[in-house]
Amino acid sequence: MRDQGVLLRVWLLALALSASLAAHAQRLPQPSPPGGDASAAAELATSSWTRAQLDAWWGALRRHAVTGGAKLDVPAELLPPEADAAWRAQRLPDVRKRPGAALISDAGGYEMRWYRLHVPSGGEAMALYMPRLVTLSAAVLVRTPDGWQPLLDNQHVEREQWAQPLWLPLPGAGAQGLDLVVALPVPTGSYHAVSRIFVGPRDVLEKRWQWRVRMQNVLPQAVSLTLAVLGLFALLLWLRRPDEAIYSLFGLGALAWFVRNLHYYVNLPASPWAQDWFWWLTHASLAWVMLTALLYTLRFARRRYRRLELALMACVALVSVLSMPLWLRRLDMVVLQYAVTAAVAAVGTGFVCWLAWRERRTELRLMALALVVGLAIGAHDLALLAGWAWPEHVSLMPLATLIVMLSFLYAVQRRYVGTVEQVKAENSQLQEDLDEQVSVLQMQNAQLREAERQQALLLERQRIMADMHDGLGSSLLSALVAVEQGSMSHEKVVEVLRECVDDLRLVIDSIEPVGHDLVSLLATMRYRLGKRLQTGGLKLEWDVQDLPPLPWLEPPDALHVLRLMQEALNNVLKHASASRVRMVTRHHGSYVEIRVEDDGAGFDLQNIQHGRGLKSQIKRAQRLGGKLRIDSQPGVGTRLSLRLPVERKVQG
Repeated sequence: MRDQGVLLRVWLLALALSASLAAHAQRLPQPSPPGGDASAAAELATSSWTRAQLDAWWGALRRHAVTGGAKLDVPAELLPPEADAAWRAQRLPDVRKRPGAALISDAGGYEMRWYRLHVPSGGEAMALYMPRLVTLSAAVLVRTPDGWQPLLDNQHVEREQWAQPLWLPLPGAGAQGLDLVVALPVPTGSYHAVSRIFVGPRDVLEKRWQWRVRMQNVLPQAVSLTLAVLGLFALLLWLRRPDEAIYSLFGLGALAWFVRNLHYYVNLPASPWAQDWFWWLTHASLAWVMLTALLYTLRFARRRYRRLELALMACVALVSVLSMPLWLRRLDMVVLQYAVTAAVAAVGTGFVCWLAWRERRTELRLMALALVVGLAIGAHDLALLAGWAWPEHVSLMPLATLIVMLSFLYAVQRRYVGTVEQVKAENSQLQEDLDEQVSVLQMQNAQLREAERQQALLLERQRIMADMHDGLGSSLLSALVAVEQGSMSHEKVVEVLRECVDDLRLVIDSIEPVGHDLVSLLATMRYRLGKRLQTGGLKLEWDVQDLPPLPWLEPPDALHVLRLMQEALNNVLKHASASRVRMVTRHHGSYVEIRVEDDGAGFDLQNIQHGRGLKSQIKRAQRLGGKLRIDSQPGVGTRLSLRLPVERKVQG
């Protein structure tokens, strides 16, 4: 809110500066040359001409510009009147109002308006300056001893005369001064506007003329080009985001304003027919600028007013069609066209002001204020165009357009900032929700891990109980019964108890974490059974190589491996009559191999019966997903091979 307040104050300051600049442009200080007022007193004389006479006049001016000479070579009727009775005092500005939609005379006649003034002698450089002329062209003549000689002929800017202030450095005045005549041809009975004629020091008037050129030519061109660039950028944004109509409206409005000022950038067509269409295009485009501005502003309301939008579009389209140079060609439609446009703008602006007051939205209020300023400036320019008032003012519509566009840019910026803040708030809320969900998931995961741990402990406890009941418990119970009955010798009891202790150690070792390392598991078994093998007279040869980790090797599987190896070593102690036993491990790619080899008596695999112990060993190997193989021959020894997969398939 603080940033928005700063932006609002900056915008209001810019608006005040623009208004001050506009007022200052209309009230430039009058130059004060020695000898009186800078606005020279003028006398007026008129001559009625035909088109042929006007063409002859222009031709004579062109010839004089090429060939030169002491005087203008034209018939006497094309020169300023000589009789003093033909001249009368004329108060400037001299304006004839537009006829509105009245019939335009087709007589084809012209009126040459002669404005005579006297420049007194002086020692400093003098100049002539006229702020605004709405005539066909302008020429300035000076009386010499040989006759009238032209000082200025601006036929080359005839079509842009209304936008070109007249500026002419004067030759040095003799003792008698200079007698000047400003010749301004206009169609008979048509609208014309002739500002005051300023004669004074050249350096003073030149600053005034330069300021006028900037306000009347440079400023509109700069504003038009700037808005054209912004409009193209907005249209590119709209192509990327077609759902945002404000960008298309901004771009179309900026381009329409560029068309409105097209006469600043291109030469007017030569043919009258093409000129009619050119001026219709530039005049009609102002109505479309107004329409896009209103539609743009209405898009910032809380809801759409489609009927009003359609009514505004219908009015603008109707006035554009009616003002086409296809019909009603004898009616002066310019003032009527601008008046209807101003009326439509007043209705739309009033509705926008009502919306801004009701909805109390900052951007809508600023745009409404800008539209009100633009409407007031439009009324000023309409009065200037029609000749109703302020004939020497410059058109302020470029300033109005700049103010309105600045308010539009502020509205876009405010919407963008609001959208970014909304996205940040939504992202913040989403982050909070996500953090909350993560906390819940972490809590649930911790509970799940605890449940899994308890389940694993229960399953491990059950497994250990089952192993101890079936193995250690069964052996102890059998030994206890035999001792009570006296059927077991002391040495046999010691042997059974030793086996029970070894079995208990195996169970304990299987519980210890081995990190899926089979070699570490075998090393633990070697440590546990080493003394027993040595007591039994067996020499253990350890040929164990590094093996890859077995991801599936968990405590239950480790116990099966230890029992298999324990059973193999027990068989060597009890039955093989061997002197040495060899433990071998090898890695064969997809599987690992553990071998127990002895140099005992061996046996014949064909004749021996598979007892309960061998079947138990085969089942343990199958549970591990591996294979158990026994190779033996009488007198050669026995070799037991256990092959285990490195990657074991998950059993369904």
